[in-house]
Amino acid sequence: MKILLSACALLAMVFSTANVFAAADVSGTWSGELSGGNGSFQLSFTFKQDGAKLTGSVQGPQGEAIAISDGKVDGDKISFNVAFNGMTIVHTGTINAAGDEIKLTSTSDQGPAGEIVLKRAKPAASAPN
Repeated sequence: MKILLSACALLAMVFSTANVFAAADVSGTWSGELSGGNGSFQLSFTFKQDGAKLTGSVQGPQGEAIAISDGKVDGDKISFNVAFNGMTIVHTGTINAAGDEIKLTSTSDQGPAGEIVLKRAKPAASAPN
């Protein structure tokens, strides 16, 4: 009987620990404001998460979407690259526990670098029938 109770307690601990490390799916639209030497501007990210793989795009003030590459989600960590005008910007960040905010650090050996806080866009309300 003690073995059975011990096994049940062990299983309960394993499953509750697994839930702590499960991150929210970041699929959807996110936006934030990036400040730089030339002022600040809005960026909009569209992410599609499939397990640990992350794909999507970023759209800046010029309006053209740029694909992200090497995207990964590992628990509450997120990383991806954006390449344009001959440079690659590396983004790394953390997803908050509620799954509605991402704090990103962007670095590049050729240009823009900084931090940006992305907020998840609220889904559009559907019209009543």
